Amino acid sequence: MPEAQIELLRALSSSPEGLSPGAAATRVRVAPSTVSNLVRAMSAARLVERIRPAHDQRTVVLTASEEALHLLERYDRASTAALTRVVEELSDADRAALHQALPALDRLVTALETGDGTRPDSVSP
Repeated sequence: MPEAQIELLRALSSSPEGLSPGAAATRVRVAPSTVSNLVRAMSAARLVERIRPAHDQRTVVLTASEEALHLLERYDRASTAALTRVVEELSDADRAALHQALPALDRLVTALETGDGTRPDSVSP
């Protein structure tokens, strides 16, 4: 599964009530047209469901299908196992360095997630 699809599934799985296409685009920091393309392909693969709320039939809410949630769980288990295996092969010094770097990496992720929305590819040189 392409990384862009995984990112969209993560966003949808963290919002059980679903997301509008615009909110999904904002969440994964891509253009709305990119989300439209992803949703088209992922709907055909039965990974994303488009739901029309009863209170407003003009809108669409996107949710991850049960199949997608199972695939995401399998992906996470495989990724965790691979990372664990590689980290265990590192030297004690390298593992200690990684452990010490975790707080800074956590702050980096938080800063990226709560940033002003400026994407690196949209910054002029």
